[in-house]
Amino acid sequence: MDVQGWLETVPAVSIYLLVAIVIGVESVGIPLPGEIVLVAAALLASQHGHINPYVLAACASAGAVAGDSTGYVIGRRGGRPLLAWLARKFPRHFGESHVAVAERSFEKWGMWAVFFGRFIALLRIFAGPLAGVLKMPYWKFLIANLLGGVVWAGGTTVVVYEVGKVAEDWLKRFSYAGLGVAVLIGLASMLVVRRRTRKATQKAAAEAGAEESVPVSTTAGD
Repeated sequence: MDVQGWLETVPAVSIYLLVAIVIGVESVGIPLPGEIVLVAAALLASQHGHINPYVLAACASAGAVAGDSTGYVIGRRGGRPLLAWLARKFPRHFGESHVAVAERSFEKWGMWAVFFGRFIALLRIFAGPLAGVLKMPYWKFLIANLLGGVVWAGGTTVVVYEVGKVAEDWLKRFSYAGLGVAVLIGLASMLVVRRRTRKATQKAAAEAGAEESVPVSTTAGD
């Protein structure tokens, strides 16, 4: 079966809904490949005229904002026990070291951790629930959530869409090229995010150890 022809038959509304749902669920706090899905959808939009990139960006933004807001409400009501439950359910994503990194980011940046967290896989999952757990004022959270969701979703869609359009002539020669590029970009982004997350975790652990040693030495001197 010709993949190119099959993709033309997929209703655009299905793509919009898929992107909004996956990004929304990820933003609630459940680990899903939201960024990969958005990148793949934007690439499809660049190759198939029935997918409107502006509608795609709007749906992605709506999913991001709604998901983060839902996560905030859940985190505010669930509190610390919620983080403990998530750690049991998703130990690879909500382990103690990951929670520590996210909390330090919130302590240092406040509401801007929500904004910049939209661009980092680890914080993208944590931002909503953790902001609720830490009792961040909702108006601050909402501003950062709206700005982060729109800039991230819109920016990602526009950049990937434009790159896809530039490469359109080349991609048309291969029926699987669009999907192949989407997979490669997705894998590359996952590797980069994992490397950055690992470094951030190690740095946070080292800083935490250094801070704990300071009071001890001070007390001994007194």
